[in-house]
Amino acid sequence: MQLMSKQIFEITVFPGDGIGIEITPACLALIQAAIDKVGGLKLNFTSFEAGANYYQQHGVALPEQAMEHAKNSDATLLACMGMPSIRYPDGREIAPQLELRETLDLFAGVRPVKTLPGIPLPLEDARGKQLDFVLIRESTEGLFASRESFSINGSGSEEFATDTQKISRKGCERLFEFAFSLAKQRKGLGYKGEVTCVDKANVLGSFYYMRQIFDEVAANHPSLAASHIYVDAAALQLVRQPWQFDVMVTENMFGDILSDLGAGLMGGMGMAPSADIGERHAVFQPCHGSAPDIIGQGKANPTAMFMSAAMMLNWLGLQHQNSAIQQAGRFIDKAIELAYASGEILPYELGGSDGTEAITNKVFSSLALL
Repeated sequence: MQLMSKQIFEITVFPGDGIGIEITPACLALIQAAIDKVGGLKLNFTSFEAGANYYQQHGVALPEQAMEHAKNSDATLLACMGMPSIRYPDGREIAPQLELRETLDLFAGVRPVKTLPGIPLPLEDARGKQLDFVLIRESTEGLFASRESFSINGSGSEEFATDTQKISRKGCERLFEFAFSLAKQRKGLGYKGEVTCVDKANVLGSFYYMRQIFDEVAANHPSLAASHIYVDAAALQLVRQPWQFDVMVTENMFGDILSDLGAGLMGGMGMAPSADIGERHAVFQPCHGSAPDIIGQGKANPTAMFMSAAMMLNWLGLQHQNSAIQQAGRFIDKAIELAYASGEILPYELGGSDGTEAITNKVFSSLALL
């Protein structure tokens, strides 16, 4: 007797701050439309307040009830959290998404770099307008590991601050296994099947240690190509010829910086989706922030949020061997592509005059054609 795959999914939702509150309802409606198109599935969305504004009102950025729900749900969909004007007493911005990563042990930050047709892009070469690669950042260690435990020592002109980078064998092994697994999936779809380790092994011993572990893991995947590149050279090549990359993997801070460069290649943060994935849990969110300068103006671009939702559906399908929910994710991706290929929409940040409503309507109309 064949067992049925999971059909009902519990999703934790964090609209968060700023424009997150504006784009989340449109995203949930799009997910539901894609699910309805496939049929036979149900997603239960439970939303929680959290973030900078919640912290200002209640003294806590992420309520315990919300964290518990995220621990027990099938996936978490997060819009954006944080406001530059609201900070912790030590000056750090409110960022509960980091707490989610650490508590749920979401070690792989997945940042796809895939360009869409019909929008202006920075690279003139035709290959720069057809990019499709993935950057993976380790999300629990690296230089970020000391964000709450930095030290200030000495006094007067001899005073100095110290942050400590952490790179562990466990953190490296699971990250690199994840990267090679993704490369294997991509190779099956016609991509190169190559993993590039981005480090600074020529200067820092911790990165040399990381590179050695990368080579050990690579040896277990002889059917896939493996290579290295220093982070400064990687930044150069991401501007000169980013099409050479397939799967890039790196430390937390380097990944934070290079993923923004990748977003720039796509047209900006409003076009950049992301996922933070662990052994069992995953959080999906656009790369952009709360955009306080355009709150309430209807100018927010929901595209990255929509693409993050598609990533969530694909991940759920892989986790639960459910091809139907993966198909719903593909419907969203295809609808977005068709919407932009029409040339009828262009977000404000790319020089156009289309905001949340116009972009959402066009994606919905494109979905109806599939």
